[in-house]
Amino acid sequence: MTLRIIASGGTFDKHYDAIAGQLVFGASHLPAALLRSRMTQAHTLEVLPLLDSLDMQDADRQRLLASCRKAPEAAIVIIHGTDTMRESAAVLGAAALDKTVILTGAMIPYEIAGSDALFNLGFAIGVAQTLPAGVYVAMNGRVFDWDKVSKNRSAGVFEVC
Repeated sequence: MTLRIIASGGTFDKHYDAIAGQLVFGASHLPAALLRSRMTQAHTLEVLPLLDSLDMQDADRQRLLASCRKAPEAAIVIIHGTDTMRESAAVLGAAALDKTVILTGAMIPYEIAGSDALFNLGFAIGVAQTLPAGVYVAMNGRVFDWDKVSKNRSAGVFEVC
């Protein structure tokens, strides 16, 4: 089995710009994260334009869907921003793809101490290889069906809705 990993942005891939004092996008952290994880599973990395999920439009979600449709792999992990992860999952879920699609992300950027990015990535890769076809959100060590998940912004976690 080969796994496809799609980077679409979100906090996971943000860099801290010390001069501007803000989080910005640069190159994806996924190549370094995958090396650091020592993953031996065959995979293909696809990097889409990196966006904050609050900036995602319908066309961006359609680009994600098109990438999933054309992917020869049956298991796909999408790195996505947490704020609108559910909305993108809904587009993918409604498409009824015959693939296992896992959306994950991070509350703290990969390059910042205490980040949840590497844990969420590893967890998503693991469940992508074991779950049946469908669309899921994998965050905080839990897996959620795409249509039964919400982000609890005050607690900073995902939960069943």
